[in-house]
Amino acid sequence: MKVEDLTVYNKLFQLTLEVHELTMTFPKFELYELGSQLRRSSNSSPANVSEGFGNKHTNIYLEGISRSQGEIRETIHHLKIANAKKYLSNEKLNIFVNQYEDCSKMLYGLEQSLLRTHKK
Repeated sequence: MKVEDLTVYNKLFQLTLEVHELTMTFPKFELYELGSQLRRSSNSSPANVSEGFGNKHTNIYLEGISRSQGEIRETIHHLKIANAKKYLSNEKLNIFVNQYEDCSKMLYGLEQSLLRTHKK
């Protein structure tokens, strides 16, 4: 099994591309401010899942999942700021937030599965 076999990884990967595309529409002065923060946090979420994936030490994998959850929360925050600055419509914000929340739930399920397996 490889990380690309995880549905949550693929969803987060796709969201990274969509967030990147969104940030390229921001005003030029925001490309290296809010845009950069959004690109980094959205990319860090699947990267952390990938980093911990398959590690023989379950705790390292769990830490990657935890960091990924934090990056999701940070990304949602930045998206809300982009919305408040009128760079992102309410409708698009809601779509992104719902997708990230779905990924967060999937990561929670993965975490719980790893914890059950680790206790055996």
